[in-house]
Amino acid sequence: MGLFDKLTVTQHPPDGVSPVPGEELRAALLGLNQSDVPYVIRYGGGEQCDLVAEWRLTEPAWQQVFVQSQITHAVRIRMRLVNEDHELRALEEQWEVSRVGSPTRLQVPPEYTRGPSRTVSREWTLGRGQNGGLEATETFRFDSAELRSPLQDTVLKSGWTWRGVVFGKL
Repeated sequence: MGLFDKLTVTQHPPDGVSPVPGEELRAALLGLNQSDVPYVIRYGGGEQCDLVAEWRLTEPAWQQVFVQSQITHAVRIRMRLVNEDHELRALEEQWEVSRVGSPTRLQVPPEYTRGPSRTVSREWTLGRGQNGGLEATETFRFDSAELRSPLQDTVLKSGWTWRGVVFGKL
């Protein structure tokens, strides 16, 4: 793996894994959608891509989780399948998020950056442990890798290359 591959988070499938057809990979990625995960994967029609994965920032059931998380960036991954190369090209886009209003809601401005990034937010509470000593307990955790990792794992297990895009077209 070269330096540019590291910068773009490009990963290649393990040796000996035969690539599945593009439609099978698309179905596997869409199959990651679950009601208990903080992201959604959908068709990217009209967004110049095949699929889009993004946080559920606007869904009422998830809004409070994202407000509590203290995240500073919203993330969207646009994906295009290149069947002839067995390669999924992924463009990560981030927006800075601000909290506004009462009750608090998230506001996402139109300016964005591209390229892979990671945001981790944790909340701890201090209390007495069973032995009576002071103990920190993690009460909340949010990691933006929860969006990219399942996508990458599915692509690599399907025998395809995950190619991160920073410059140029998707």
